[in-house]
Amino acid sequence: MDILILMILSSISLGGIFLVIFLISLYSGQFDDYETPRVRILIDDFYQDDSCEKEKK
Repeated sequence: MDILILMILSSISLGGIFLVIFLISLYSGQFDDYETPRVRILIDDFYQDDSCEKEKK
C-alpha cells in the first residue's frame, strides 16, 4: 500500500514539474509564431546552391 502512495505522489509531482516547464515556455514566447504556418506552403523546398553550378561547369 505504501508503494501506491509513493507512485501517486511521484506522478503528481512529475506532472506539476511538466506543467511549470510548459508555463515557463508559454510565457517566454516559445509558441508565438503565428506567421510561419500560413507562409510555409509558399516557401520552395529546394534552393539553388552555388556549389551545384560550379560542378556543372
